[in-house]
Amino acid sequence: MSKVPTPRPSVKHVGVTAAAPEATAKHGFRRKLVGVVTSNKMNKTVTVEVIRQTIVAKYKKYITKRARYKAHDETNQYLPGDRVEIQEHRPLSKQKSWIVTRLISRSADIEGLQLKDDVAGVKA
Repeated sequence: MSKVPTPRPSVKHVGVTAAAPEATAKHGFRRKLVGVVTSNKMNKTVTVEVIRQTIVAKYKKYITKRARYKAHDETNQYLPGDRVEIQEHRPLSKQKSWIVTRLISRSADIEGLQLKDDVAGVKA
């Protein structure tokens, strides 16, 4: 007769306690960054450029580093030049795993165009 192996305890049930509802709603720690929208040519996607300054330990000088992120913009409301806050999110596509959470400030060029239209009496 062959020996029947004893069943192993399931890993998901060993030492697991039920999580509090507020812990699952928060999704843990998600990074937030502030940057400027550089492109909105894609549908429901904007490219946000985040600029950081880091110090070089050897020379004690600051250098500027630039990173570009593709972020989800559900309503296509953000325009190039807008300063926005982006937050980490689950991957939405191959390159897009950030979402735009809020608008910090509008581009000065867009505000100027809107003022000119208002003065001329043109309705958008």
